[in-house]
Amino acid sequence: MQSTEDAKSNATGLEQSDNLLDHLSAETIDSTETIDKVDDTQQTHFGFKQVAKEQKESMVADVFHSVAAKYDVMNDLMSLGIHRIWKRYTIDCSGIRPGQKVLDLAGGTGDLAAKFSRIVGETGQVTLADINHSMLMVGKEKLTNMGILSNLNYVQANAEALPFPDNHFDLVTMAFGLRNVTEKSNALASIFRVLKPGGRLLVLEFSKPSSELLSKVYDTYSFHLLPKIGKLVANDAESYQYLAESIRMHPNQETLEGMMQDVGFEQTSFTNLTGGIVALHRGFKF
Repeated sequence: MQSTEDAKSNATGLEQSDNLLDHLSAETIDSTETIDKVDDTQQTHFGFKQVAKEQKESMVADVFHSVAAKYDVMNDLMSLGIHRIWKRYTIDCSGIRPGQKVLDLAGGTGDLAAKFSRIVGETGQVTLADINHSMLMVGKEKLTNMGILSNLNYVQANAEALPFPDNHFDLVTMAFGLRNVTEKSNALASIFRVLKPGGRLLVLEFSKPSSELLSKVYDTYSFHLLPKIGKLVANDAESYQYLAESIRMHPNQETLEGMMQDVGFEQTSFTNLTGGIVALHRGFKF
């Protein structure tokens, strides 16, 4: 027969065991929550999909490897040629002069680089940089065929970690590239570092239409017509579906301006083009 003391001892032991299990359960829950939080920080968007951050760069690369050969043709078709006006406005806002240094980042097939090459002249320098080798080669072939050789170089580079010295460029432009970058703030900080004091950044990018009616029309075009054009012309509907989705996931005008200010840019501003379908953001390093 069990004594009263033995019963008390067993009860105490059971109570201690229960407390230990409760403690371990609480730790397990806390650990799970921590793991979930870590996982969340390692996720980013690829269009509307959530993917691991380390996967996005290669996934975006696949898109642009696929579209590189038809990139210029599709730009004309998608925008009805209006992209040329947007780029012309960007050049007009650059303030660039002969003898200066320009970085055309995510420069793709070189539309801006070609114009800047003529403006800076023989004493200036234009660097066409893109993370995607296929796009860079298409751009190099195109500009070489145009006879632009002496003051233009090509660099395959990640916008988040630019391989250039501090305070090196008078102007950095980034046209239709920032929305594809995984860590946009890192790219903006990297750009700020390589700009000279007094230099400026111009970001030309798809943005948020300023009217609800235009937004609805644009959504219908982007998600229903654009992939079909991609399929017909480039035999690639999926890449153009991603491009449409990436536009919707890009920060709006005010948010992007705030991100520029956060890394040090001053006198920031933006101009809506074509009703806010595209916006040109400006910022200076002082």
